[in-house]
Amino acid sequence: MTSTLRTLTVPLDGESAPEGLPSYLVRDDVLCWTRREAGLVGFGEAARFTATGPERFLEADIWWRHLVIEADITDHVECPGTGPVAFGSFAFSKASDHESRLIVPEIVVGVRDGRAWLTQITADDGELTEAGAFAALKGWLESDPADAVGSPANGSPANGGPTTGPAAAVVLSDTGTHPDAATLKTGSLSEEDWMDAVTAGVAEIRTGKLEKLVLARDIVATVPEGVNAAEVLRQLAGRYRECWTYGVDGLVGATPEMLIQVEGRTAQARVLAGTLDRRDAVGEAGLPLDYAERVLAGSEKQRHEHEIAIQSLTTQLAPFSEAMNAHDEPFILELPNVWHLASDVKAELTEVEGHVPTCLALINALHPTAAVCGTPTQVAGALIRKLEHLDRGPYAGPVGWLDAAGNGEWGIALRGAVIESATTVRLYAGCGIVEGSQPEAELAETWAKFRPMLESLGISS
Repeated sequence: MTSTLRTLTVPLDGESAPEGLPSYLVRDDVLCWTRREAGLVGFGEAARFTATGPERFLEADIWWRHLVIEADITDHVECPGTGPVAFGSFAFSKASDHESRLIVPEIVVGVRDGRAWLTQITADDGELTEAGAFAALKGWLESDPADAVGSPANGSPANGGPTTGPAAAVVLSDTGTHPDAATLKTGSLSEEDWMDAVTAGVAEIRTGKLEKLVLARDIVATVPEGVNAAEVLRQLAGRYRECWTYGVDGLVGATPEMLIQVEGRTAQARVLAGTLDRRDAVGEAGLPLDYAERVLAGSEKQRHEHEIAIQSLTTQLAPFSEAMNAHDEPFILELPNVWHLASDVKAELTEVEGHVPTCLALINALHPTAAVCGTPTQVAGALIRKLEHLDRGPYAGPVGWLDAAGNGEWGIALRGAVIESATTVRLYAGCGIVEGSQPEAELAETWAKFRPMLESLGISS
């Protein structure tokens, strides 16, 4: 446990950042959660919690509640995301060796509904002032990330090695013919072995043991000129505005799927299942969106996969809700790389054992959903461990933030990667497998899902 935290939140002149929150993504060690120029970014580290195992969410919840109960909070803005904030990333599996973590930054910049603010967080005894907070922000924005003690550039990230050095120009090619060209290689399984795993999964589904299975695969990109994490985040935030761009301790990506968003007593989620590569529409007659609606919404396989995902989330959320509603029909979510079948769910939370459940308590009940694991959960989880030959680490785990009032936004860490060293990035992608799944089509879908990260690294696919 750290010393008692003290925090000061003051309004921030929005004109100082006319491009919104992405203009603050100037350091490779920045903490990030942004969508459509709004969200939160954090610098430095005032406190950290780590855990592994099946109780990781509840242990983190207890740590955070104790921390904020004892904190001395001065908040002149008072909206979700002000006051003390923690950014978090959790391992997908309770059996993973990867450490889940909450990180409390020293400086937070927030933008929401046209308002902007600055929060300084410290465990020191010195006086907190508005001038001091602005000076601290300026210091972080102007300093060299390589000078930060414990920063990724100094080789002590949470993902097992240095994440990146100072920002540098990167010339990339996936041809492998130039000594400075980026190269790609398969991860835990070759493409052929992964397609065999899909075939085995379909065979298990046909026995009736489970309805759906989500299988993931990894690839490794080597970038000899070095990885510029801040540029990756800026690229993702600019191209994937309908997604939530995240950066936590070397985990970066832009997820289209919201596991749970809590504001007061209202919880919301966005569920995705059913995917179509936008490149498949090339040469098709009519408007691209009409093609997506015909192929996705008109596919029994895709709709079945989506219905399983919706049922999984609403069933797990029901005990915490006094009212809930979801779209009767899924809508088409249009992203630069793919289309998805999507549904939004909204619930009014009820008191459980005398209090409204926290974000982390809800995550503990919801994760993993059928959208990233399968159903039934235990059967799918065991089959994932058997077939993937992969520790997913934080991939498909919850990633996001929470504040002292219980508000927070937690997406599922999809369309992302772990920066494992100054020149190496491990990318992950997965597919929902049902009875009608075809291995070649599922493999092609993983490449469509790799595309956001590959493009942000400057690698064509």
